[in-house]
Amino acid sequence: MILYYTFKNFYSFAEQTTVDFRLSSKAPRNNLGHTLESGQRVSKVMAVIGPNAGGKTTLIKPLAFVAWFVGGSFFSKERSIPVSSHFFEEGNISEFEVVFELEGVQYRYELHVDETQVYWEALYVKRSRSFSYLFRRDWDEKSATFNYSQQGFGLGRSEAERVPMHVSLISAAAQYGIGQAKALVESADTVYHNLYVHGRRHYQLDDLYEAAEFYQKRPECLAKMSQLLRQFDLGLSGVEVEVREFQTEEKTIKRHVPFGVHENSNVEVTIPIISESSGTQSAFILLYRLLPALETGGLAVIDEMESDLHPHMIEPILNLFFNEETNPYNAQIIFTCHAVTVLNSLNKGQVTLVEKDEQGNSEAWRLDTVEGVRSDDNLLAKYNAGAFGATPNI
Repeated sequence: MILYYTFKNFYSFAEQTTVDFRLSSKAPRNNLGHTLESGQRVSKVMAVIGPNAGGKTTLIKPLAFVAWFVGGSFFSKERSIPVSSHFFEEGNISEFEVVFELEGVQYRYELHVDETQVYWEALYVKRSRSFSYLFRRDWDEKSATFNYSQQGFGLGRSEAERVPMHVSLISAAAQYGIGQAKALVESADTVYHNLYVHGRRHYQLDDLYEAAEFYQKRPECLAKMSQLLRQFDLGLSGVEVEVREFQTEEKTIKRHVPFGVHENSNVEVTIPIISESSGTQSAFILLYRLLPALETGGLAVIDEMESDLHPHMIEPILNLFFNEETNPYNAQIIFTCHAVTVLNSLNKGQVTLVEKDEQGNSEAWRLDTVEGVRSDDNLLAKYNAGAFGATPNI
């Protein structure tokens, strides 16, 4: 589970910014949070709210980026790193730090990169009350090489020196069979998101096929998705997946095609999901990104969760994370949202507000850091009245 993450000089955020899932001792002890083995209580949900172009998408991008870098940079065909520094900053190095717990052990991962290479990468593990490093990798400008040291990580110097400058040492170490690296890469694979380098990934036809193939291979998720779509009152009695053949100019290919099932009296009709409403398609793909996290434990990072959905659908989706039956492994979700009615479903420590100042710098703050906000306040009414900031300047 994520405790917190920080980043600096990343797209519209010039200054160091922290997104903190840790709940204070005053936060209600309910099913919105989970207590780690260390005794620290963390939120299962974080909503990110603010005006258009304020920086909401950028605020959640670091988690998706770090997960990709740790888990998949070794296999990247590109020699560049998909990051961008703040457009008004002189320096071009972006900095990231993520503190998380994995199998009862707390880790801190640090990364400094630009579009061409790593400048600093380090992994720490918490022993007793403090963190000690497992490895450190520091770029030396004079020698144009990395200074590398490790304490119990298991990757030798000669192997570390062969890791390309645009690749995570953890991602590479996993290929050498290093146990901790493999566990971290597997953990990175449980970060599910709808982002790419330029922002939210708008779903395409291939996404429907990809989601359908996932559901076909995971019958329990297919059943859960069908049940939820029925509950969302989308006019469906269920969803089925069939394998169909398509002829291209070069060959015949097989695709997993989803169909919505409709019933009227004794008549049953199936309609391709692509012919259903945008809301039905969005819910179908959104659940494809949420259900895997809920099934085994993980993190969902979702930009504009309410896209094409009625705002009233957000609460039952969040309840999937609050309910111990549907979230037995304490998966977390962080999402951006314009449907501010979500404030009625969350505590003040589970909302991060974002806005951009006149100089083009994005800023973020958690709602419970705003002076005078009470636990029993009507958060929606106060937000709409402008008491917290982060509202459109219309």
